[in-house]
Amino acid sequence: MPESSAIKIIVQNRKARRDYEILDTYEAGLALTGTEVKSLRQGKAHLKDSYARVENGEAYLHKVHISEYIQGNRFNHDPERKRKLLLHKHEIRRLRVRTEERGLTLIPLKLYFKKGRAKVELGLARGKRAYDKRQTIARRDAQRDLEQALKSRTQYGR
Repeated sequence: MPESSAIKIIVQNRKARRDYEILDTYEAGLALTGTEVKSLRQGKAHLKDSYARVENGEAYLHKVHISEYIQGNRFNHDPERKRKLLLHKHEIRRLRVRTEERGLTLIPLKLYFKKGRAKVELGLARGKRAYDKRQTIARRDAQRDLEQALKSRTQYGR
């Protein structure tokens, strides 16, 4: 089975790439309860304002909203509880050092299922300032104008 067909994206954090400069990415598993997995399969999750942090030698995901499972009973989960990230010890150590020393943050970029397991793609990021965002927008607009000019030039050249 091809690798691309085994991945089902649940939700992406589009604002993260606009507000942060992504320096490195990591894939981590999530320790979830049964009702959380069922809710994720229905696509009921939000990554807005969420972040990850290393605490006491373990990595946790904070402020990820996974809605309660509709058919869940009294044992339903808390929608915004902190969730443990499943990473290797050397990855956790590396992330702790980079976030503490260099002032970087861990931002979840997307939540997805890979071979039936819930995964999160974490981005090691540095916050963009307002002028950085304007430069990115200006660069993207210039690239779009260039591509449109080339496209119109090749259409008339036939």
